[in-house]
Amino acid sequence: MPKQSPLQERHQLNGAVFGDEDGWILPLHFGDSLQEYRSVRTHAGILDLCNRGLLRFSGPDRVSYLQGMVSNDVKQLAVGQGVHAAVLDVQGKILADTRVFCLDDSFLLDLWEPLKDKILVHLNRYLIADEVEITDLTGQYGTLSLQGPKARPLLRELFPRAEFPASELDHRESQLGGAEVRVARSARTGEEGYDLLIATRDLLPTVSRIQEAGKPFFLRWIGTEAQEILRVEAGMPRYGVDMNEDNLLLETALDRAVSFHKGCYLGQEVVERVRSRGHVNKKLVGLLLEGDRAAERGSTIRAGEKEIGRVTSSILSPARKCALALGYVQRDYLKPGTRVTIQRDEKSIPAAVSPLPFYQPPSP
Repeated sequence: MPKQSPLQERHQLNGAVFGDEDGWILPLHFGDSLQEYRSVRTHAGILDLCNRGLLRFSGPDRVSYLQGMVSNDVKQLAVGQGVHAAVLDVQGKILADTRVFCLDDSFLLDLWEPLKDKILVHLNRYLIADEVEITDLTGQYGTLSLQGPKARPLLRELFPRAEFPASELDHRESQLGGAEVRVARSARTGEEGYDLLIATRDLLPTVSRIQEAGKPFFLRWIGTEAQEILRVEAGMPRYGVDMNEDNLLLETALDRAVSFHKGCYLGQEVVERVRSRGHVNKKLVGLLLEGDRAAERGSTIRAGEKEIGRVTSSILSPARKCALALGYVQRDYLKPGTRVTIQRDEKSIPAAVSPLPFYQPPSP
């Protein structure tokens, strides 16, 4: 049975067209996905991210336990800070990409909800003598995200006396109409952005307040079709699409999710071995495609007659006015500008390797 956002009825009233994605019924668009895309690039968009899972780690051993279970350094976090991290298996393969937030008496681990049960089993397998309690808060909280150049002015309207998070994944707790809202700096689209973590019981009245305050900023709901375009332009890999349990951490574009100085953690030996070797055998790169046709996921990437990789994501980019793709290529072909061909059945598309991200917001 597909899961639904607590905001499902609100989305219906806003004209959403729905689709089934990874076991969730989500808004594909609200009438015009291209206009939704433009709203994020020029004004502000609001994203329903209630398909995120949330785990809380409490107890006296929470720091040492979590430090040994994720790829980034949580020991150095102060209250109000956060980091991107990955959960790895003993072979250094990615089980989930996550975000870790430090609170005064606990940590919150945010991840894609379809991965939650697998990760809980994995974490509990290594929870032996540690005094740590892992609480599943999924469903008790929902996440909204404000993205775009007008996201900060909108937040100032909503929280006029609040101090805003300055760095990526810094977070603060504020009040909005009696609801507690944890605001985290989170750039999901290449633009400035903020995630709002809200108790499910307070979601609907909070959304009403945000939409009312957002009218002068031309705030629009953003469906998954526009989110996909924004994500690929920003060069952000997505679990289950651009990476999975077959990928090593350093093959992906998740460099910000790893610390090479924190010491031992599950999968660390493999990560360190790859780093000391100086390269991986393949790596996720950007691809600039000729023409106006996106590539199909799974298409072969070739250099001459040699198969060197496969496409994982592809979109038509309004910002670059061409088709873009993410894909893995062998290490001898990573240099930007390298000419390749994307092949699917009898069709071929000339392309070139490109640095990521594809999109950078204009300077203020």
